[in-house]
Amino acid sequence: MTPSLVDLAPEYVRGFQAYTPSRPDPVLARQYGVTHLHRLNNNENALGPTPASRAVIADFAPPRAAIYPSGDSYLLRQALGRAFGKDPDRFLVGNGSCEVIASVIKAFCGPGDNIVTADKTFAVYEWVADFSGFQARLAPLRDWGFDPEGMLAAADGRTKIFFVCNPNNPTGTWWDEGRMERFLAAVGGRALVVVDEAYREFVDTPGFPDGMDLLERHPNVVVFRTFSKMYGLAALRVGYLCGAPEVVDLIRRTHVVYSVNTLGQEAARAAVEDDGGHMKATREMVAAAREIVRRACVDLGLEHIGGEGNFLMLRTKLPDTLLYRKLMRRGVMVRTMTGFRFPNWIRVTLGLAPVMEEFTAALAEVLRGA
Repeated sequence: MTPSLVDLAPEYVRGFQAYTPSRPDPVLARQYGVTHLHRLNNNENALGPTPASRAVIADFAPPRAAIYPSGDSYLLRQALGRAFGKDPDRFLVGNGSCEVIASVIKAFCGPGDNIVTADKTFAVYEWVADFSGFQARLAPLRDWGFDPEGMLAAADGRTKIFFVCNPNNPTGTWWDEGRMERFLAAVGGRALVVVDEAYREFVDTPGFPDGMDLLERHPNVVVFRTFSKMYGLAALRVGYLCGAPEVVDLIRRTHVVYSVNTLGQEAARAAVEDDGGHMKATREMVAAAREIVRRACVDLGLEHIGGEGNFLMLRTKLPDTLLYRKLMRRGVMVRTMTGFRFPNWIRVTLGLAPVMEEFTAALAEVLRGA
């Protein structure tokens, strides 16, 4: 009997449940019978790209699409080096943060190794470890945030990487400088510590640690950042990491070259070099949106969580998937949280005030009619 082709794949791949993305917005709009969809599901920036990035996108000449991009995002890394006062070779640019997560795990994990992170955080750390054949050890959250003692207790001699999402997606909780330094001291140099700062630019709270400073004091720290959130370039897929030269050199060996397109590189470089008040305007928009949603949660008697970042999570009075469908029929798309191990919660992106008012009105209508 001819063996099944499926049997050629490793067991850890066969046993992994693939992520199923949502259908394109026009398809969903037809499915739910609406003329528009307000996207409050993916923590995108409702203000879009920075003015400088918009100019780069508008001026991109179509014939350039026939030419390969810089294989190592050379000019973008030079811009990042200038912006943070570091050697450009300490930066590695990827096709979104997901690619650099995979590159770090591939570089440092071998058979029998494991990673440690939280049980309710950005799921890609766990996913990449699982479908690569490495164990993901998950420490429960404590008070909605990462538990440093729990993560240390979950580790053993085969732990190669700790992933700390700061601020955490989806709860918005964060470690201050003291807690971060104590955790790093406890880890010592026995494992890599990835500090994922995808939402760092949304934070201006005193006491929030800056990963770019941490890695100068702790050579085992690697910092992740992205252009998808604050800088509004999610469609162009540009993320990056920064670390000690010897660490980045190892990661680069596992990293796919030519993975970041030319337009993404140039739009990201423009954002680095000229913010143009975009960050301040975005923070003000998010603060106003957070107040609108929190006020609605109080009025509706809904538990809600939201620290830093451009999102807020709330506990629903209906199954989250049912609430999702009811809101979709009113032209509002939110993120159900069962997949994050928060059943009957939803996460809402904080955006433009009129859209947030429309969301809260739709939410009230659904819940009061339930």
